[in-house]
Amino acid sequence: MAKEIIKIENLKRYFKVGDETVKALRGVSFSIYEGEFVTIMGTSGSGKSTLLNTLGCLDTPTSGEYYLDGIAVKGMGKNERARIRNRKIGFIFQNYNLLPKTTALENVELPLLYNSSVSAKERTERAERCLREVGLGERIYHKSNQMSGGQQQRVAIARALVNNPVIILADEATGNLDTRTSFSILTLFQRLHREGKTIIFVTHNPELALYSSRNIMLRDGRIVSDEYNNEIKSAEEVYRNLPVDTEQ
Repeated sequence: MAKEIIKIENLKRYFKVGDETVKALRGVSFSIYEGEFVTIMGTSGSGKSTLLNTLGCLDTPTSGEYYLDGIAVKGMGKNERARIRNRKIGFIFQNYNLLPKTTALENVELPLLYNSSVSAKERTERAERCLREVGLGERIYHKSNQMSGGQQQRVAIARALVNNPVIILADEATGNLDTRTSFSILTLFQRLHREGKTIIFVTHNPELALYSSRNIMLRDGRIVSDEYNNEIKSAEEVYRNLPVDTEQ
């Protein structure tokens, strides 16, 4: 049986806004197992951003339980959460979040700087390997401002992989990209999924559910559907059939 990577039990998150209490999450429960590619969807106000921040150990729930790789996150202090975030979660953001005027290599090395058990030599080797894995072997020493949006997102994916996390957490990772580049990145996610990586892709784009193995839909802070996809479409096939823009 596949290993349980994430376990959420009756998760609630309430915010106080003036005199009003906003109930962003209203008792959410699910488990995610090793090797799943899960899309989490919902419109603005559905609670998906709050759930993303909780899964990423960036926020703590009002009540309920969250276990990441068997570790209870509830009750952890900021430093403990930062450590588990660095070691167990690979983040990929819509806006790439790369350091400007630094090379692809330096950006990918960054998470390893906080891991004292990794030597400078190993840090460089691991960063170079991850950049080659995402197809950027020729761009290792290029700076982020010398790259296209798709290349920058590949750097962000390499950075997410470099610590060998138990889960990759992507927030609208194709949201700023044109259609062809989006499917190029989606092809890469599907390859990582085939290789056994556990991926959570938070998005408002319902089309992406066709390319993942499971889709969780949120509405008003509750799960309204949790469905498995037995006929996953090939992003690579779509990518190959898209017209190439020849305009300069």
